[in-house]
Amino acid sequence: MIKTDKLDKIHKDLLKGREYIGVHQIDGPIIIIRNTHQVGYRELVECIDQNRQVRLGMVLDTSKTAVAVQVFEGTSGLTLPGTRMRFKGEPLMIPVDVSMLGRVFNGLGNPIDGGPPPISAIEKDVNGLPVNPTAREYPRDFIQTGISVIDAMNTLIRGQKLPIFSGNGLPHNQLAAQIARQATLRGEKTDFAVVFAALGIKHDIARYFIDSFESSGVLDKVALFLSLADDPSIERIITPRTALTLAEHLAYDCGKHVLVIMTDMSNYCESLREISTIRGEIPSRKGYPGYLYSDLAELYERSGMIKGCSGSITQLPILTMPNDDISHPIPDLTGYITEGQIVFDRDMNSRGIYPPVAGLPSLSRLMKDGIGEDMTRIDHPHLASQLFASYSYVKDVRNLASVIGDEELTALDKQYMEFGDEFERRFVNQRNDENRDIEESLDIAWQCLSILPPEELTRITEDELDEHYGR
Repeated sequence: MIKTDKLDKIHKDLLKGREYIGVHQIDGPIIIIRNTHQVGYRELVECIDQNRQVRLGMVLDTSKTAVAVQVFEGTSGLTLPGTRMRFKGEPLMIPVDVSMLGRVFNGLGNPIDGGPPPISAIEKDVNGLPVNPTAREYPRDFIQTGISVIDAMNTLIRGQKLPIFSGNGLPHNQLAAQIARQATLRGEKTDFAVVFAALGIKHDIARYFIDSFESSGVLDKVALFLSLADDPSIERIITPRTALTLAEHLAYDCGKHVLVIMTDMSNYCESLREISTIRGEIPSRKGYPGYLYSDLAELYERSGMIKGCSGSITQLPILTMPNDDISHPIPDLTGYITEGQIVFDRDMNSRGIYPPVAGLPSLSRLMKDGIGEDMTRIDHPHLASQLFASYSYVKDVRNLASVIGDEELTALDKQYMEFGDEFERRFVNQRNDENRDIEESLDIAWQCLSILPPEELTRITEDELDEHYGR
């Protein structure tokens, strides 16, 4: 007797590679095929046109009567009777190897830098494997980015997912590139490997990242996956998955600390909405599919640390908020999934402040576990809390001054106004090639707070005041 699992394997092997001639419907990047064998969700499909050119696709939906396949490279030039569909019987797999660092690939993981395809005995499913939550390590290690407003007030922790909420025309790409160049683990000499995924961005932005990494000497530690604005939009759906698959190999198999930068996640979500509309799905908020939350979570949760693995994945997704609206579904849902956000302020950018990070909407939910004694400095937690409290009062005073005028403010309110200007000019503002260590950032924060009377610094201990105030 042949066991059931062996029968299933034999049945699968027989069906693997089965080819169908002719399709029922072509609608945008979606192909509908009827009367097929039982195929799996996200199974890889080869779409062959009349010239024998092969395009890759993935099973998007399946039923007893029809199968929907999304073609990554588009369906232009395909005909209903002349198109052949070959089901591979497996999901999309890509070879992964440490030699892929320093290389440039398209969204499907094929090299576009003129070099040979990566040679590796290891191939991995681009959809990733589920991680048992009990196998995850809690993130606690402080990452020094060299950027004061992040290190002191919105601390990045190894294994964290911390998105950048920006807007069109704001310098989010410069900030991401600066973090990639400068990020280090405090007390360790280990450099980060960077996996960069471009999702529907323009050529000049991709060129900026490449030039930035090259000029700083870190390009050989960066793997770039580019699905640019003139590439088929459907390819953007798979691009972050191929990039994260390599990141998982580098982190969990090779023991490297990996920083994943994905820009622009808004373009990714637009591609999801496009596919959802073509499929005739019932739209949710602003026309986005109802599964937008779970789809984004599938990507963002592929970060972190696993017990027994020395490597880690830290994510910096970048998204441009439509009309600078932080309540838009994309930033709104992203904020629920991730552990905080760095929010850009257009007014600060117009005043020449870089990085224009808004002090109050920005936060890092894991910050409290990665700062303090033996991690950064013993006064760091209280100092950060005081900065938030004092800057919040500055916002209130500025609103009041816009109504009654600066002349009508009290002496204390004028001191707060002076503190706010100095805080933005000296602490938040810095050059895009300036790398401050955490001690320097905290010392600058103390110098700014020393503008205020000591009795106003209610979140700081007496010992900390005696040691740092006015120095």
